Amino acid sequence: MKLNLAKAVNGCRLGMLTNLGRNGDKSMEFPACMLYTRTGSAPHLTYDTLQTIEGLPLVAQITLSTLAEHQEVLEDYTQGIGKFVGMPDSIFYCSLHDPVTTCLTGFNTNKTVSLWGAGGRLEMTPLKFMSVQQALQADWFQCLSDGEIVPGGSSRKRAKKSVDRSLAFLDECLRLQEESMVNLVLKESVLIGAIEGGDVLEERLRSARETATRPVGGFLLDGFQGEAMNKDHRLRLVAAVTGELPEDKPRLIQGLGKPDEVLECVQRGVDLFDSCFPYQVTERGCALSFTYNYQQNPETTVLDPAEIQEPGRSGDKTDEKEESDQNMQQRTTFEISLHEKRYGDDFGPLVQGCSCYCCCNHSRAYVHHLLMSKELLAGILLMIHNFQHYFAFFRSIRQALRDNQLPQLKELIIKQSPKA
Repeated sequence: MKLNLAKAVNGCRLGMLTNLGRNGDKSMEFPACMLYTRTGSAPHLTYDTLQTIEGLPLVAQITLSTLAEHQEVLEDYTQGIGKFVGMPDSIFYCSLHDPVTTCLTGFNTNKTVSLWGAGGRLEMTPLKFMSVQQALQADWFQCLSDGEIVPGGSSRKRAKKSVDRSLAFLDECLRLQEESMVNLVLKESVLIGAIEGGDVLEERLRSARETATRPVGGFLLDGFQGEAMNKDHRLRLVAAVTGELPEDKPRLIQGLGKPDEVLECVQRGVDLFDSCFPYQVTERGCALSFTYNYQQNPETTVLDPAEIQEPGRSGDKTDEKEESDQNMQQRTTFEISLHEKRYGDDFGPLVQGCSCYCCCNHSRAYVHHLLMSKELLAGILLMIHNFQHYFAFFRSIRQALRDNQLPQLKELIIKQSPKA
């Protein structure tokens, strides 16, 4: 994998990752997002329906916690996760945990990291971890690390322990990757080093500096997802960490996917994101509806006030409490809830001008009906729309960087954010 930086302005990075894949014949532009999957499949979608989505990312994200317990099956199969799940042309990145799932804390030790799969807790030593990666044959994989998110914030002692353990795991995994007992398939995989340290600046910087001295292929800024960390402090940490990392390797982050969060991280030098946010929106019975057309004048762009709601509030009562209180609290101003009664007789597309299969063939009223009837097709149609809308947003980010208009795009997104 080789990073070609085309432009770097005020911390923002625009470029191309080349020499990707086992044959080194693939490339992708960044900033970009990876395709979020659950156990190797896009949520709600078959391979055929996934292909109807425009702008599919080249890189698909899989999670070790959901696949580790299938190690024996994958070892017998021998051809890797790509062919196993029917996506042989994708580049696969394996993260430790699913960014949507909250992991239990207090189970990691100096020798093991705990993962939580369908069958319960799995303890991973470096040797076990590398043997699973050998069975998966992912193109990139996050190194074993102690990245627990501690409710209420990390103490300095806990943050130091997190960094020390993660560096020790990294050194051991690198050693195993180079040993002759590990076959060439694993040697061809790119190991991504994890930057840990909780919310303690000094430990984050130490983790970044030490990890950067190792022969890793890229860096994961781990432990920033969720609401445990103050937003301003999180952004200061992200900026400080990227300032310590080399320019010639990609920077990844997980669990931060709201449009305003993405742009804040792009401005601080982050290159790659996951796409779990569209899945979370789909699970709420909602459709992404924010605009990213920065070529309009942000001062004169008129956003439909009926579509912009305060998070946790609904413009109309929902049918028979179909939308739970928890989902209403999680809702953002970048989405509309198709549970609402007012969409029952709205025969327009989810988003005017959207070219996705759902918007071209079905109406808001139809999706509302599917949700009220608890039909599985609702999740399929919403997932198609939300993925395509989100992937188009990242294309808009790259174009804005090329046009030197990222501030205009950010201003437009901020107008649609909760504080607007």
